[in-house]
Parts: sequence; structure tokens; C-alpha cells
Amino acid sequence: MGNRARPAKPYPEFAAPAGVTFHVHELAKIYRMGDVEVRALQCVDLDLYEGEFVVILGPSGSGKSTLLNILGGLDTATSGHVFFRDRDLTRASDAELTRFRRDCVGFIFQFYNLIPSLTARENVALVTEIARYPMRPEEALERVGLGDRLDHFPAQMSGGEQQRVAIARAIAKRPQVLLCDEPTGALDYQTGKLVLDALALVNRELGTTTAVITHNAGIAAMADRVMTMRSGAIVRIQSNETKVSPAQLEW
Repeated sequence: MGNRARPAKPYPEFAAPAGVTFHVHELAKIYRMGDVEVRALQCVDLDLYEGEFVVILGPSGSGKSTLLNILGGLDTATSGHVFFRDRDLTRASDAELTRFRRDCVGFIFQFYNLIPSLTARENVALVTEIARYPMRPEEALERVGLGDRLDHFPAQMSGGEQQRVAIARAIAKRPQVLLCDEPTGALDYQTGKLVLDALALVNRELGTTTAVITHNAGIAAMADRVMTMRSGAIVRIQSNETKVSPAQLEW
């Protein structure tokens, strides 16, 4: 997981207050390649609230994926704090981060990462077999509109259907957080809207705190809040007084 910065004195207490899923304070991430330092994140302050749907916008290299990876316990901070409720992830051991990812977080990426030799049901079952309180694979697939595709293999499914299998796999362990990295990046316009509709349904019905990073500003209208990143920093946060459904999105 790489070396982590250790403070000279104990961290102050910045535990997330009630109603906040993630509390981020002065988060920084520096990658070192030989003599070169790349500041991927610098002094990021952020709260993500229980059950909200957030879209994070920004060009390539703005720090979106780095932020998402640190929130999800896939990467570690150079300095600063990341609290998941009352847990300080920046002080967690590798074993604690593994448990956090397994028990609390669902990940969805641009590419579906399905196992070609397994059916949709079997791909989802891989997660339910290790989760603490899973839903049945059939229920997860029904939630994303694939109740009639349970025994189809990935090669027998469209790109949008494969991405919805990936969503079903992510939600089958009943995660408290869903982190999505360009989930519509490999899809056409109409198919992308079907995938976004599935994400909105999961957020609404399960109350899962959901963050979606994307280059596509057209997706922003479906979010509770929209955060814009540039050069490793959040430069703007705005709330949508009225959210639109994925079917109404235009880009």
C-alpha cells in the first residue's frame, strides 16, 4: 500500500459528525517518481453526507480518481485526515483497510471486470459468498433490471448489461458507500442513461452514499451536489435545488 506519513504528534479529533459518511480534512497525496514529485491532491476539505448522490467533475489529472481511491481504501494519503464516520482511515492498518473495503464499500469502474466463464448470477455470487449481510444474487440483479438475464454469460450481454451486472455485484454486499469511476465512460448515450438510472435507483432505495466521478458535465444535473476539481483541489461545490432523472439528462 506504500509508505504513509506519520505525524509527529497525535492527530486532532476530526471524526465525522452525525449524518456525515466521510469527513476529509486537509488531504494531500504526493506521488514520487525518482526526483520528481507529483501533487495529485492538495489540501482537500470535504464532507459526504449519508445517502446523498454526488458527482465529481474535472479533467484528466485533476485528482478525481486519487480522491476516490483514498476514500475507498485503495490508496493512502500522504497527509491529512479521512474519517469514515468515527474511523480514521488515514491511521488504519492494511488489514483494517481490507475489512473496510470488503464490508463497507462497493466499487464500480469504467470497465466491468466480469469473469467471462461465469454467468451474471455467478459473478454476483462471488461477492455474496464473502459478504457479512449479503442480498441474494437474484435480488441484486433484479434491482438493476436484469432479473431475466441471470444465467447469461458476459459475452451474451451488451455493454450496458455488463455494467449493470457490475453494479449488482457491488451492491449485493449491501455497502454503505458506492464509489463509481467513470461508470458510463465506455458506453453510448442511451446505454449510459440506463446505467445511471440503475445507480440512482440503488441510491434512492438502499440509501447508499454514492459518489460518481466523470468527465461528463451532463451527468451533474442528477446529483444532490456537484464538486469540481482542478489541479488536485476542489474548486467549486454546488447543490442542485432540483434533481433531474437520468432519462432527462442531455450531453
